[in-house]
Amino acid sequence: MAYLERDRGRRVYYEDHGAGDNTILLIHGWGMSLRAWDPVLPALLAAGQRVVLLDHRGCGLSDKDFDDMGIAAIASDVVALVAELSLDSVVLNGWSLGGAVAVEAASKLGTRCRALVLTGGATPVYIQKPDFAHGGSEDDMAGTLAGLAGDRVTFLEALSHAVCARDVGPHVEQWLWRMFCDASPLAANTIAELGPLDQRSMLAQLDIPIVSFVGSEDAFVDPAIGRWVGEQHANVQVIEYEGVGHAPFLEVTDQYNRDLLAFLNAR
Repeated sequence: MAYLERDRGRRVYYEDHGAGDNTILLIHGWGMSLRAWDPVLPALLAAGQRVVLLDHRGCGLSDKDFDDMGIAAIASDVVALVAELSLDSVVLNGWSLGGAVAVEAASKLGTRCRALVLTGGATPVYIQKPDFAHGGSEDDMAGTLAGLAGDRVTFLEALSHAVCARDVGPHVEQWLWRMFCDASPLAANTIAELGPLDQRSMLAQLDIPIVSFVGSEDAFVDPAIGRWVGEQHANVQVIEYEGVGHAPFLEVTDQYNRDLLAFLNAR
């Protein structure tokens, strides 16, 4: 088991699979763990990719008692891991809140980040703003935080049923629920940062190829956000899956893996 030492001796768990110069770093969504990428990992390795994954602070096998579990702090872990592994060229793939982490990390990595993948990315904005009509509402966020502060386990069980729009079966939903429950309750501080999030300027300054994977029935991140990214940035490809929810790598695994590898192989 590999750990990256961070603040005051707290540790971030990571895995480093494969070898070579073609490296992709997978950043999971809020409350999950790197195990969420299990349907993707074998296909990437079989295609000759080096695959690095990490657990967010407070999630999975990472320590649960970090003082700062914010998006910028998690992104700093990504940057530190890239340095630890001496990765000169890496593609970042962020799912859900991991998309916001990936954008923040890419802005810090500069030329070491050669491309960006947003999978149902909660970026550049998650909650509607006066000049941004897409996304959820302040009431939605308040309801989420209230649910987490109340009957957290029951709330997370309901959340696990809503991740996918397609039927992935009860075992997958229970697996998602277990990952949610393994996260620290303090990870609520992480999701709360999506409220004021505005990475529009940061995203616009990234001069790298970007692909935005969108599920047309995503109940967590407004599909219009992923489409907006493609409309605003000339170097962005949008791939939308009809009838798919928040986790295309679980719902249309083979198609997602093919599309992801096609993007990687073109870089």
